Amino acid sequence: MSVISPSSQHPETLEMLLFFYVFSQRTSHASAHATHATWITHGSFPGWTISGGLNRVEIHCNISDTLRTTMKFYLILVAHCCLTLVYNAPLRGHELTLAVENAMSLAKKILGDIRGAHDACVTSAGLTLSSEAKSLDYLLSDIGIPAPPVLKSEELTMETSLKRIVNGLDLHHKLLEEIGVALKCSEELKPVLAGVRDLCDQVQEVQRLAQIPSPESQDGFPGLSLQRHSDFQVQVAAHLTLRQLRSFTQDVFRTLRHISASMTDPQ
Repeated sequence: MSVISPSSQHPETLEMLLFFYVFSQRTSHASAHATHATWITHGSFPGWTISGGLNRVEIHCNISDTLRTTMKFYLILVAHCCLTLVYNAPLRGHELTLAVENAMSLAKKILGDIRGAHDACVTSAGLTLSSEAKSLDYLLSDIGIPAPPVLKSEELTMETSLKRIVNGLDLHHKLLEEIGVALKCSEELKPVLAGVRDLCDQVQEVQRLAQIPSPESQDGFPGLSLQRHSDFQVQVAAHLTLRQLRSFTQDVFRTLRHISASMTDPQ
């Protein structure tokens, strides 16, 4: 996974500053030389009648000083803008690192809340988080539970990883809302739902700080239609969804940890 540190987003700052300095110096000297040649040739300044070489020299010096002062003003202004970019880069990098760490904390909180939600909503014997119950995986497609985006590839860019995290969290939020209504355990699912939504918002904040465009909301999820399933199947749907959310959140945490490590040590 390749990550670009925000502090390296303005490598051309010093080159820009040097360019504007050289440009201002050359422009100042060129303008003063051209003005001097015009006054010496024509002996006048627009709108003025010049008499005597001394007046011409004085006017030439005054205009040259004015040009130099003006160019120095613009140089200082450009330097200020460049330095602002330089000093803002570390600040933005610190904010991004903090945002990623906050997202990791929210992911850990979700993992802690999943067990309580599972115990409260899934009451059928044998459906526990400690038991993998892989024999029930065939019901994922039968019930209509979509698989979340894959996060395990180390070749994913930061932009792709964050986009998939947001899409996966949106998916599980919708799944849990439907399950809460079907099982009448919306209150018990509130901590997990709130955690998923908070994590999604925090990941979008990471995208904003990293100057990565946020993906559009995925509206293609048709819903589970749990009304046509038996009570046991609804229990299984809740079990499989929470188990899938746990696995996905673990991948989210590892991905965020990798992003954080990449920002700390870009090499």
